[in-house]
Amino acid sequence: MHSSSASRTPQNVEIVPRNQHFNVEEVLQTNWHGDDPFKTAFFDAMSILFPLGEQFFIDSVKAYRGKFDDPELERRVRGFMAQEAIHRREHQSYNEALCRARGVSLRKMERVVYRRQKFARKFLSPLQQLGGTVAFEHLTAILADALFRNPEALEGAHPEMAAMWRWHALEETEHKAVAFDVYMAVGGKTWRRRLAMAFVTIEFTQHVVRNMRLLLHAYEGSRLELWRGGFRFLFGKKGALRGLWQPYLDFYKKDFHPWDHDNRALVSSVMSEFGGATVNPI
Repeated sequence: MHSSSASRTPQNVEIVPRNQHFNVEEVLQTNWHGDDPFKTAFFDAMSILFPLGEQFFIDSVKAYRGKFDDPELERRVRGFMAQEAIHRREHQSYNEALCRARGVSLRKMERVVYRRQKFARKFLSPLQQLGGTVAFEHLTAILADALFRNPEALEGAHPEMAAMWRWHALEETEHKAVAFDVYMAVGGKTWRRRLAMAFVTIEFTQHVVRNMRLLLHAYEGSRLELWRGGFRFLFGKKGALRGLWQPYLDFYKKDFHPWDHDNRALVSSVMSEFGGATVNPI
């Protein structure tokens, strides 16, 4: 059994599984984000990735339960797994309703991710799989942070959809260091997580773009204008993803820890909407 190194996760961060249910089937028949097909497809394309992804994350962390000596980290692992299981359930329902509405096969949309996960489970070691989870969890954490810091990202979105994405972002923030702390506790190396992040960044981008193209297959307007406007939404002066570059690069630092980006005060403003422990800085 590995002896856990001291985690830099703040002691008053609670991982609270919230058994939320969202009624999204009807609204998914529309361009629910301001009647804008690009904005809608961007969020929908990410949702397609989550059920398979979150099951992989759960499995990669679960493989190391009982292999480190840290009762507090073990408690956080349980919270992480519970949160991710609920996310998986809600996004599975989301994706099934979405694909029915769009006339797209969910199985077709998931096929590439399924095949690559199958390869990973067969040929990558448990520690390599956990390293991939660490990288993906950092991406979701900084995307969640951007959602809170850049409120324009959800301006004009249907209230039920906006609530679902805020809920998911809140819980991704709460458990953002769990996989990382497990990785460090079982002897994960810096070079391996750096390599995983480089690979995962390419994978994630490819999957989102592919899913968007499939979801927008019936779009009848100018594709050039659609994507030009979409890039402004994402990367423009008030873009939804502005400010991500430095938090992303920080991951490659030797002494990085996810809670170096301490956004507890930021997410505490969302607590009243969904409940849970207060995570204000001490």
